[in-house]
Amino acid sequence: MKRGLPEKRPITNVGKVVAVSSAKGGVGKSTVAVNLALAAARQGITTGILDTDIYGPSIPTLLNLEGMEPDLDPNNRLLPLTAYGVKAMSMGFLVPQDSPVAWRGLMVQKAMNQLLFEVSWPKLDLLILDMPPGTGDVQLTITQSIELAGAVIVSTPQDLALRDAVRGVDLLNKVGVPILGMLQNMSTFTCTNCGHHHDIFGLDGVRKKCDQLSIKLLGDIPLHPQICHDADAGKPTVVSAPDGPQAQAFHALMRAVAETISIP
Repeated sequence: MKRGLPEKRPITNVGKVVAVSSAKGGVGKSTVAVNLALAAARQGITTGILDTDIYGPSIPTLLNLEGMEPDLDPNNRLLPLTAYGVKAMSMGFLVPQDSPVAWRGLMVQKAMNQLLFEVSWPKLDLLILDMPPGTGDVQLTITQSIELAGAVIVSTPQDLALRDAVRGVDLLNKVGVPILGMLQNMSTFTCTNCGHHHDIFGLDGVRKKCDQLSIKLLGDIPLHPQICHDADAGKPTVVSAPDGPQAQAFHALMRAVAETISIP
């Protein structure tokens, strides 16, 4: 073990752990993470999702679990909540919804360790980590504390978002986390009235960046108002419109991830 680095520990009862990362806020990472987890569950993969964004947790809203609190098991470990067949844990379950988490580094690290190692997960094939934006303390704590099967990088086609995504890729490479590929999110918008295609954030920016970095392009999720509406309503697209093209795009993403890391 390298001096100063913690020894990586397994998460009890969890098979493989995949991080969904962007290193930038506002690119739809949490919406992708929760729809990816829901798609996995519907493909027969026993799945959980862990919201590791201490300061701005989104999973309670996305899974319609706001205001709910987890119970404790006999060993005083947190019992995850359940929504739409997926087990979920978030700091948002432990603090009041509108209260800011005004913590410094040591408190954040303590909370992160609790979420990683003091949750009583049932036996899971897959745990999805919804990573916070940035490349700081939380990201380092996670990547140096547990073994990750890989990371999915989410970005819009916009150059500004891609710059941060590349920083995130570089960090993950430095700490030895396999990059499963990049997902182009919020790409082409198709007008529901005239059918015209609008490339609001640019065209094929992620595809071109994948070629430059020799990273696999995992998929392309279009910009569609239904995805946003479903997220705000706490019933994500994979659940609310399972047969629609948006849900099928998330299913295709999950199949690509499962194939890459060999989930049954």
